[in-house]
Amino acid sequence: MVEAEFLKLVKQNPVNCRIFERLPSLGLDDAWLVSGSLFQTVWNVLTDRPVDHGIKDYDIFYFDPDTSWEAEDRVIKKGQALFADLGVDVEFRNQARVHIWYGEKHGRPYPPLLTSCEGIDRFLAIANKVGVQPTPDGTLRCYLPGIEDMAAMRIRPNVTANFRQDRYDEKNVRYKRNWPELIIE
Repeated sequence: MVEAEFLKLVKQNPVNCRIFERLPSLGLDDAWLVSGSLFQTVWNVLTDRPVDHGIKDYDIFYFDPDTSWEAEDRVIKKGQALFADLGVDVEFRNQARVHIWYGEKHGRPYPPLLTSCEGIDRFLAIANKVGVQPTPDGTLRCYLPGIEDMAAMRIRPNVTANFRQDRYDEKNVRYKRNWPELIIE
């Protein structure tokens, strides 16, 4: 699969398209729609399921050097208002502050990141490592280190500093229930 085919498939999900259209209006630095809403839309199209089948939320990564909770909360509230009419959960995460709370929540340290793409690189499965960045001029930039696994519907662990087998297994149970065609390694 190439980038153009990937974009054609993810655009079949109208929620992804609304997010691509509206996200630049928030003025966030390094903002990307990432992971599940993208790779799961592709899986749905490839397996002739409804485009929103199994998608639990729409994750947006951005990078703001203001790592205060108050700054992230302002973005969350603005984003919730912007996307309220879509009827889905849209979750915002400032990648500059993940290292602040990750250790307490998950019991292991998380190194500070310098870009949103570094956050994409830390997803638990290689197939999950996809992102689309809508720009103010309407073009879409892609970051697709997981495209081959995603297109092959193959799930392999992305062994990084934050890899946890239990979380990987937990996600794979849900994936396999929704997409039994998956090959899980």
